[in-house]
Amino acid sequence: MTTKTAQQARTAALKAAREHDSQDKRRRVLAALEALEATGAPVTATAVAKAAGVSTWLIYRQGVREHVEAARRRQPHTAASTQEPALPDKFRTTPASPKTDLAVAREEIRRLRREHDKLRQRLRLHLGAEIEGPDRAQLIARVAELEAVNRQLVAERDARAAEADTAGRRVQELEDELCAVRESLRRVIRTENRRER
Repeated sequence: MTTKTAQQARTAALKAAREHDSQDKRRRVLAALEALEATGAPVTATAVAKAAGVSTWLIYRQGVREHVEAARRRQPHTAASTQEPALPDKFRTTPASPKTDLAVAREEIRRLRREHDKLRQRLRLHLGAEIEGPDRAQLIARVAELEAVNRQLVAERDARAAEADTAGRRVQELEDELCAVRESLRRVIRTENRRER
């Protein structure tokens, strides 16, 4: 697996983990809403957040806020006086509300950036440890292994060259002997031919 592919896999895993965490928190909010409604307790952003074990900020997020508002509307009006202001109050236009919303949003952005920077640093350290750790040791071991194989191949090549050299000398000696035997045979034949005449 290449480094780029591994990094993409890790990024996908982090995204999946965050998505799973987000879905888990939303499920806990819905369960907390059902529990509060079942017991007749007032449905407030604080009560829901505390029962679900999440931040109040999540209660005001789109996709969650609608469920909380629907639960509040289903409650009897007698309980409304004991509750904190209804969630739609957050969206009433008062001179301070846009500024407050902006300040809350900016703080949330700063928090998310800090969290993002921490996660990037952890990922960077993790990737650095992977690159410098086992892979480096494996490369050193592989280089040592290849050097040993190379030495063995060089030794075998030298041995084959020595054998070829010895065989070449032996062939030359045999050819010389063969020539001498042929020459000797010719002399014997000539001598025999002369005697017969």
